[in-house]
Amino acid sequence: MNEEPLYERVGGEEFFRELVEAFYDGIATDALLAPLYPEYPDFEPAKDRLALFLIQYWGGPHTYMEQRGHPRLRMRHLPFVVGEKERDHWLTHMASAVEKVCDGRDGGADIAKELLDYFVPAADHLRNDQPLGLRP
Repeated sequence: MNEEPLYERVGGEEFFRELVEAFYDGIATDALLAPLYPEYPDFEPAKDRLALFLIQYWGGPHTYMEQRGHPRLRMRHLPFVVGEKERDHWLTHMASAVEKVCDGRDGGADIAKELLDYFVPAADHLRNDQPLGLRP
């Protein structure tokens, strides 16, 4: 297993900014998800928050924590109903973004797998339409 953080292996911040841009290209056209963003139709604040979170999570600088405190992702998403449909839409856009930024990149398939191995369970964890123990 590679001990070097993913942040370093993908070349740093630029990779995560590209990933977030590709992700929000999908979100901006999604009638279900786009209106859920507090600054909609301006996604720039959300893009910055997500990029900083991913950078920190994957081993980069802790700017997210310095600016916003502990991520508390589940708590931060409680004002929005996140059910199966919302989760699935979110994952569709994120998987597409991952494919876009990883395709043709050295080690791209491994990077994509590592990212999706985090995003899939994380997206499910953010569901708040049912208590955790009652989900199918």
